[in-house]
Amino acid sequence: MSAVGKSANIFWQECPVGKLDRQKLLKQRGCVVWITGLSGSGKSTLACTLGRELHSRGKLAYVLDGDNLRHGLNKDLGFSAEDRAENIRRVGEVAKLFADAGLICIASLISPYRKDRDSCRSILPDLSFIEVFMNMPLDLCEARDPKGLYKLARAGKIKGFTGIDDPYEPPLNCEIEIQQENGVCPSPCAMAGQVVGYLEDKGFLQE
Repeated sequence: MSAVGKSANIFWQECPVGKLDRQKLLKQRGCVVWITGLSGSGKSTLACTLGRELHSRGKLAYVLDGDNLRHGLNKDLGFSAEDRAENIRRVGEVAKLFADAGLICIASLISPYRKDRDSCRSILPDLSFIEVFMNMPLDLCEARDPKGLYKLARAGKIKGFTGIDDPYEPPLNCEIEIQQENGVCPSPCAMAGQVVGYLEDKGFLQE
């Protein structure tokens, strides 16, 4: 038995059916809608509402939810900086495959570190990575606390919780920013409509 190093003696296999063929079949263009923000900012709500809206329009989309992925693909990862980076790397690679298949991939993760999100952007073709920043204030997210995690973090029962004792690095040049208007959060349908409008304008909802 010989010891083979990482990525040695492997070759890319080209297939006769490519991305353009799949997009023609689906009558849409593959892309990744990457929703980032604090816990409780509304990422999953937007992702699911957006997925439903696209489905109602006859467009094929799939949601990659951060918590759901930790039940399977990423169940071996914790929440250290290194594990967070690997978590995002894996999701980025999966999202890239979905986009290559011609789907609109909706990735919903806190993804707190800017360099990890930028790494995901870098592996996708130009303009097909659409970063959506749920720019909601910490006090609002903590007041919502849908999973009770902020309460646990404040009590010291969770360490390294984003926004409490671990940083969140907001995007510098996101494609879409969703925030309160006059202190009022937009409805899920309004948020989804904002993203759908962007996808329409950029031609992702047509062949």
